[in-house]
Amino acid sequence: MSFLGEFKAFAVRGNVVDLAVAVVIGAAFGKIVTSLVNDLITPPLGMLIGGVDFSNLKIVLRHAVGNSPAVTLNYGNFVQTVINFVIVAFAIFVGVRLLNRLKRKEAAAPSAPPAPSPQEVLLTEIRDLLRERNDSTERGE
Repeated sequence: MSFLGEFKAFAVRGNVVDLAVAVVIGAAFGKIVTSLVNDLITPPLGMLIGGVDFSNLKIVLRHAVGNSPAVTLNYGNFVQTVINFVIVAFAIFVGVRLLNRLKRKEAAAPSAPPAPSPQEVLLTEIRDLLRERNDSTERGE
């Protein structure tokens, strides 16, 4: 098989297509979650903690000299990113938990038992006939 033929077989395989769809949907979902956190959750949370923004916190390792910029350790960006991650993770956890509850309610609804297969119907009839035959021989008929 040629190189292009192998690549085509690989790329058209179901798992690769499913993965591509998952990545696209995941990217779109990531935008939704980011908007949820940035636009709906973070503003009230920032108001509660007094509008603290950690992203400006830094340690200057070397001050700016002439045309060379200052060398800084921007630990505030890291702290802000960790806080954002915790908020996003919590928002996703709540969403997944809600979806799981909805799935459990669907699964809890009892469904009608499936109809017996033709083989099961035939075996049931044979069993009943044998039972009747044994009952009649025990009674001496």
